[in-house]
Amino acid sequence: MTDTGHDRRQTALTGRFAGRRIVVTGGSRGLGEHVVRLLLSEGARVATCARKPEPLQVLQRSLESPAALLVRSLDVAVPELLEHFVEEAASEMGGVDGVVACAGGARGRGITEASAEDWAATWQMNVGHVARLVATSAPHLRAAGGGSIVVVASVSGWKPGPQAQYGSAKAAQIHMVSSLARELAAAGIRVNAVSPGSMLIPGKRWDRMQREDPSAFDRFRAEFPGGELVRPQEVADVIAFLLSDQARAVTGINLPVDKGQNAPTPGGY
Repeated sequence: MTDTGHDRRQTALTGRFAGRRIVVTGGSRGLGEHVVRLLLSEGARVATCARKPEPLQVLQRSLESPAALLVRSLDVAVPELLEHFVEEAASEMGGVDGVVACAGGARGRGITEASAEDWAATWQMNVGHVARLVATSAPHLRAAGGGSIVVVASVSGWKPGPQAQYGSAKAAQIHMVSSLARELAAAGIRVNAVSPGSMLIPGKRWDRMQREDPSAFDRFRAEFPGGELVRPQEVADVIAFLLSDQARAVTGINLPVDKGQNAPTPGGY
């Protein structure tokens, strides 16, 4: 039976996240965009941020109900900007019930080439960003009676590969999750990590390799027992599960979503 506009609106009103207010960092493209669209489709109000305003505006204009999405352009590595965004989102949405730390990244090359500034910037984009996001969101989650925080880590956080500054930062995120889950449990706040494997995202590294160097891409595919890279919508589904009441007994874990990937880069271990 063909889905109608009425059916979609009704699903949004009665979905898993109907009435929920969720903050997502890094939601303009790739995995973050998939997360935002999935949460909105299931009834949530969402606030998201990214560095560049144009992709955020494109995302908002593409929605049937643009008012359900609050967008702001900012760098999550700047603590005061991130904190202001969370406070604004809580004020605009009337509270916060869930948080997804999806923004991240890396700077610099190998250990002999990466500067101290590269290491500091990579650390701040990942570990510092999560620390400030959780610290600012936790009082709002507590006021809402509890909630769920999901940190997007990486297979690189526990399966070694270059560059070390990125893997170290992701490993720190995974450890933070287990510590924060215990610290915030009394407030009814669950904290979990998802570690995606290498994702096939249009325009990104592996998609370019697939188009520009098919033989190298085929060699990389051998790192996956099933011969297929992870797709962002598959990771988004797991993030939504951890945000939902279906995962109400799950906290403090790092959940790999990597299709059994071996090494996180084409060079192997």
